[in-house]
Amino acid sequence: MHAIDATGTPRNWDLYQAAVVDIRFRDRIVRVEPRSPGTAGGSFPEPAGGATVHVITAWNPLGRDASPEANARAHRLLLAEVRRRSLTWWPAIGGDRSGTHREESLAVTGLSDTAARDLGRRFGQDSVFAWTPDAWRVLACDTDAAAVNGWAVSERAASRGRAVIEAGAYE
Repeated sequence: MHAIDATGTPRNWDLYQAAVVDIRFRDRIVRVEPRSPGTAGGSFPEPAGGATVHVITAWNPLGRDASPEANARAHRLLLAEVRRRSLTWWPAIGGDRSGTHREESLAVTGLSDTAARDLGRRFGQDSVFAWTPDAWRVLACDTDAAAVNGWAVSERAASRGRAVIEAGAYE
């Protein structure tokens, strides 16, 4: 089990709540940023069809920095699992606003919150994100803890942002 504090949240909970995520859809990159609860700034992505988009990574399990090779291997296993389940997914990168910490991820539809938490836990993660038209939530994988926020998106053309997502770096 991961380090959980007295509130039932992972030790890096504040960092997870402040994280941003870039998701590459076919024609654009969407950056999702947390906002005050009740805020929905921008358009929820049409490709998701209104379904919850869960953002899951396999990088740095147990909150420990893994080697680039180990992270790449774990990401391939996560991708294989998502494909095995025939889930709809898009490439994503989650991290801090400054871009100093980032983790290759998948934005997935077709999972319940419980299934997304289970998948995150299977890959050694503290939390996963859940994006809906009305909320951006951080879900702890080892407890029922959740933080509910609003969200705002900014967009850029995929031709400019594609290399950013594929290279695993922010502009």
